[in-house]
Amino acid sequence: MIHIKNTDRLIANASTGTIQNARTIALRTLEHTLNSIDADKLLKAKVTLKDRRLHVNPYTFDLSQFLNIYVVGGGKAAALMALALEEILGKNITRGHVNAPYGDKAKTHIIKLNESSHPVPDESGVKGAKRMMEISGRADKDDLVIVLISGGGSSLMPLPRDGISLNDKRELTAKLLKCGATIGEINAVRKHLSCFKGGWLAKKAYPATVLNLIISDVVGDALESIASGPTVPDSTTFADARKILERYALWADAPVSIRKLIIDGENGLIEETPKPGSECFKKVYSVVLGNCHSAALAAVKSLKAEGFNTLLLTSSLEGEARTVGTMLSSIAAEIDSSGNPVPKPAAVVVGGETVVTVRGSGKGGRNQELLLSAALKLQGTGSTVMASLSTDGVDGPTDSAGAIVDGATVERGKRLGLDAEKSLIDNDSYGFFSRLGDVIVTGPTGTNVNDISLIIVP
Repeated sequence: MIHIKNTDRLIANASTGTIQNARTIALRTLEHTLNSIDADKLLKAKVTLKDRRLHVNPYTFDLSQFLNIYVVGGGKAAALMALALEEILGKNITRGHVNAPYGDKAKTHIIKLNESSHPVPDESGVKGAKRMMEISGRADKDDLVIVLISGGGSSLMPLPRDGISLNDKRELTAKLLKCGATIGEINAVRKHLSCFKGGWLAKKAYPATVLNLIISDVVGDALESIASGPTVPDSTTFADARKILERYALWADAPVSIRKLIIDGENGLIEETPKPGSECFKKVYSVVLGNCHSAALAAVKSLKAEGFNTLLLTSSLEGEARTVGTMLSSIAAEIDSSGNPVPKPAAVVVGGETVVTVRGSGKGGRNQELLLSAALKLQGTGSTVMASLSTDGVDGPTDSAGAIVDGATVERGKRLGLDAEKSLIDNDSYGFFSRLGDVIVTGPTGTNVNDISLIIVP
């Protein structure tokens, strides 16, 4: 079970009984939502074994037709997925290797777990990715390769192309994560610096049958963006990668080795990533086990049970975090004053993933920045509460999953000598909320399906 570890403190920070109740409901809903997307539950809900037939909705695989079953993969949910798959398949698994974040506590018996770094890749991740390529390369036409894919896989399964050092890739990755680029843009670049992502793993496994089991952390579930699509066709090109780096003013200062690789790729001197229609994808099957929409629906169900008129606004939210925060607080104000678009007592659920363009020197994450922006507009209002968290339990480079705010948040900060507007300008949302005691702490959750935000208007 996943718990919000500091619930009592977060509730006690409320200035009125009504706000306290709204905070309680928001936190209870978020906890329920996190447990609904537990990786073990998601996998076992869609993967079953009966009479040597592996049923993975909507596909069925007759295991008697395969000589070997190999398991590879990586991501924040990979360890729990591997453990659940071992419980289902047991000794049917020939061997396996999965990259998981440092500190993951899952204990597998057949599939080896290799701890690696996220969000900036390390040598352990490279070692694990090489091992996965070796295992997949052994697979033949009568073998099945099951690939466990979840958010965080891009960083956890690094394998730079020849001529690119891991340090060069780290340097560029760090800049991409701060520039405001979307996950799709970031991964388009990553795929072209890798000989693992962008379909290369599928090409290595060919002519084996490949089954992708996926927990999506990408808005819209674009398979080629989830963990940078190691086993699906890549629609992007070297030219696209260059345009992205130019768009965010990163091209001129990119490491020389990376610029050379991309230019060589544009000129056809090195091979492009495998594209749609390539023979290596003919026996590849993909199943999304869970995503942001399923998390949002769980939140809606929980809030309805609490007696709220509930609206799922979207599970595909994107945009600059601070802009989205202002927009969501405007919706809260409209509900409070007019009952539109949903009458009080009202709850609005929003899922997706925003971005932060880092210009200041502070510390924060997209959920905390969204809420700091919202708090500025909510100040002095009634009993509205907003909460937002990253479902992996890690919001940016911080130890929090997100935060919670209400109409008194900014004033409470002032009493502690905090300036909410200054903190927002400096991208220091964590500095603000940690001092206030309003960060949400879950620790790593072992799953990842984007972010969930709630608006509660009693």
